[in-house]
Order: sequence, then C-alpha cells, then structure tokens
Amino acid sequence: MVRRILINATSGHLRVAITEDGKLAELFTEAPDSEHQVGNIYLGRVMKVAQGMNAAFVDIGLEQDAFLHFSDVDSTMEEDATDDGDDDRPLSEAVGSADVALRTSKADSKKRLPTFSTKRSGQIKINLQAKQMVVVQVTREAYHQKGVRITTKVGLTGRNVVLLPFEETIGISRRITHPRERKRLRQIATSLLEPGMGCIIRTAAQGLTDDDVRRDFTSLLEDWREIEKDVRTATGPMLLHREESISHSVIRDVLKEDVAQVVVDDRKVFRDVKAYVQRSAPHLLDRLEFYGDTRPMLDVYGIERDVLLSHSRRVPLASGGSLIIDHTEAMVVIDVNSGRASNERTQEGIAVKTNFEAVKEVARQLRLRDIGGMIMIDFIDMNQEENRRRLVNEMRRELLRDRAKTVVHPLSPLGIMQMTRQRIRQSMAERTSQECPFCLGTGRVISPESVVADIDRWLRRFRAGTWSVGVTVATHPYIVHYIERNKSTTLNRWLRSYFLRVHMREDDSIEAGDFRCFSGTSSNEITNRYL
Repeated sequence: MVRRILINATSGHLRVAITEDGKLAELFTEAPDSEHQVGNIYLGRVMKVAQGMNAAFVDIGLEQDAFLHFSDVDSTMEEDATDDGDDDRPLSEAVGSADVALRTSKADSKKRLPTFSTKRSGQIKINLQAKQMVVVQVTREAYHQKGVRITTKVGLTGRNVVLLPFEETIGISRRITHPRERKRLRQIATSLLEPGMGCIIRTAAQGLTDDDVRRDFTSLLEDWREIEKDVRTATGPMLLHREESISHSVIRDVLKEDVAQVVVDDRKVFRDVKAYVQRSAPHLLDRLEFYGDTRPMLDVYGIERDVLLSHSRRVPLASGGSLIIDHTEAMVVIDVNSGRASNERTQEGIAVKTNFEAVKEVARQLRLRDIGGMIMIDFIDMNQEENRRRLVNEMRRELLRDRAKTVVHPLSPLGIMQMTRQRIRQSMAERTSQECPFCLGTGRVISPESVVADIDRWLRRFRAGTWSVGVTVATHPYIVHYIERNKSTTLNRWLRSYFLRVHMREDDSIEAGDFRCFSGTSSNEITNRYL
C-alpha cells in the first residue's frame, strides 16, 4: 500500500490529506481563526465535584467548564480517606498551591474526598476538591452542549516518545517486538527520566540511534520544566502548553517508513515542515517534496472529488448502491441502499455484494469524516447467518487501519450493526458547517403552501378588524416566487375574497417559514396586531 501526505495551504485554510493507494483515507482541516484544544495542557481550578456523576467540572479558562471523569484521574491523585472536619486555612495554603497541582504534595484538607470504584483497585478516594488547582490535558473537543473532556494523565508527545510527568512507568510500543531493541530503548529512558516520571516509547523510535532518541527526551523534558515554572507563578486558570498545528501533528504521528511522499504546495508551510522533520526525523527528509505546479494539487492527485464528497449526505457505491449518512444529537445513522431492484432468486447475492462494498466505504468514511460516538449501520437484510458473521468480521478487519479505537458488535436481528468510535475532536461536519438558520438543524422547512395558508388566516383576521383596502406582505424570496407563480389562485383569490390588494415584497432576512405585514405600502408593521 502506497501512502502519501498532501498538505494544501491557502490564505484562509489548511488541508492535510492522507491517501492510501491514491484514494483519500483521512482529511484534516484547519482555519486561521479556529482554535483546537485537544492536546493542550491547562492549569485549571476545580469548580464542582459531582459524586453522583463520578466526575468534576474544572475551569480551564474556556467559556464552558471542562469535564473530568474520575476514570481519567491519574494514580498520583488517588489516596486513602482523611479524617472528617473543617479546614480553616487559606486556600493558598491548603488546596490551591502549585505543589498540589504538580503532585509534589497532597492537598491537606479535612473535607471528605469523592470515591470511585475501579476494577484494578476496588474503591478508591480521589484527591479532588472544589477550588483546588490541577494540571490537566484536553482529550476531546467540545461538541453540541458538552464542554471539552480532560484528564490529569498528562502527556507531552514527541515523535519518538510520549513523556508522562505524573506516571512512574515505562511503556514500549507493542509493534517493537525484538527483545534487544526493547531493552536498549528502556535503558535510554531509565537514564534520562527524573524520579516520578514515566514515558511511552513510540514505534517511530525503533532502530534510531541513541542520540536521536535522547534528543526527543531532552526536548520534552525542557518543555515540562517550562510548564512547571508557569504553574508556580500562575494566579489562576491558564493555558500551559499548546498542541502543535495540524500539519506538524500529522507529520509527527503519521510520517513513518511506510509513507512514500510528503507533498506541500506552500513555501512557508514547506519550510516549517522541513525544519520540523530535520529536527525530529532527519532520515526521512528525502520524502519531502515541494509542489510548484500552477494546477491545484488535490486535483492533480485526483482526490478533490473525494474531498467534496466527504461533505455529502449521499455516498455512491461502485455497484450502484449508496450510503446515506445522517447525524443526530446522540448518534450517527448510516443507511445502506442497494439502488437496484432484484428478483427473489438474486436478492441474497445482491445484498451480500452491496453490504460488503458498503463495509469498506463505511470504514473509510468514518476515518475521513472523523465520526465518533455511537454509530448505527442499517445493512440490507441477509438471510444466511454465515454471511452475517462474515460481514462483522470484515468490518473489524477494515477498521484495523483506523488510529481511533473502535468497538463493533454483531448484527442485530433487524440487520443493524452497532459500533462505537473514539471521539477525539469534532467531526468534519461539525467543523465545516453550521446549523441552518431556516430549518434549525431539522433538515426540513415549512412548505410554501403552509406559509400561504398562514398568510391567508392573517388576512382574514385583518379584514375582520379593518376596512383598509391594501396591505404589504414581506416574506422570504422563495415564498414570494411561489405566490407569483400561482398568482391566479392566491393574489386574485385574496382580492376577490377579502377585497384586499396584497402587495408582496421580498426580504431574504426573514426566515422561509415566516412573514411580516405592513399597513398599505408604508413601513408601519402591523403583523402582531392581527395574529
């Protein structure tokens, strides 16, 4: 499989596309005025501990308090029960100190601590109290009405290493299988880590020289010392460390030996990426290439159509079928359509063919659109149990390439596959679109016939209350055009029925299902008077 990373930059937008065998697999977008929080490290203040929800709400300086579930609290914040009683000392001396935030000491409080039941340790107490300062990291973007999700399991990510300031463990990627290599990398980490710190050694470190791995460790340790310095001088919630830009983070996480090419079409971005690769992975510098053609890069590589299709509700399949992707408040629903009629003798065969095509496309669209949370897929009914089992196994195989965690459940009796996919950031639909001001997110608007009926009822009440012979109705151009096309059955009928000369006026600031009425041709609005 040939993988490429294509970085397309314009004055107002940055797109990073990952292709597999020439087909778009993942797409990341970033606008200059947009702000991404995932990976950012903050100093926060605990505002509320909700024992019933096994969670705390933390002010990290954003508009909405962040959500911290007790399962996302690191082991250094677990402790035994303390004696009950009041602690009358000032906050700065009790639970607000930098030492507590940096885990160099425990909060000395007599207040009751919240508890949490875990499979590993059973019932534990969480060292979290209201007004306490704590260092946290964002693990999921805000979406809908929910704030960002955070963890106290802070990690500074480098290309080869993830530094864990509060975890005294050394983990090594499972993809590094050779015992001698694992031992070498562990010895490097042990020689560099400070007491109380841990790390995860990433797959990219395999085969690198000791100096290359040490360079990554040294850089991350310096970053952490700067964070500690900021915490000790902070007076309230603040941003301590900002995650790198989309282009840098994708290069950091994706650029490995299996990537054949990194193509960038902007000189400034190219220089930035080149400097980053020179610093973090100089052995891969030959993979970088500047795109200087005047033709749009994504058109030349044949994926612009796929980019446009990633915003579409309908995704066609090769055999003539299609996927219909709908977003609801709680989940994403995907419907698989065959698109062709068939007789009973070939129904199972067509269902199998379309469903297996759909599995590959669904797995690709989940990655491409970055869809997370609960997902329901309504496949075409198949009668044979063997085909149903094969379909589930095929979906699990297709999702092995997905870097997000996924869980796939067997097909239900109704042919519906239930699955979950790790939600890290907003989906592409949430990042690149907004709620329709006319339908308010329902996908439907009031029909013009219904609006005309509402206007008709208003005119009837208007006629009953006044003997004016003229009125102006302002409404959306879509409704005005409908009325003018049906002039004989609307305007003429109103003239005959109510002895009213109705003048229509276009106003695109009015929602498609609404209207405003004015006396004669004046600007005196009288809508509410006759509602």
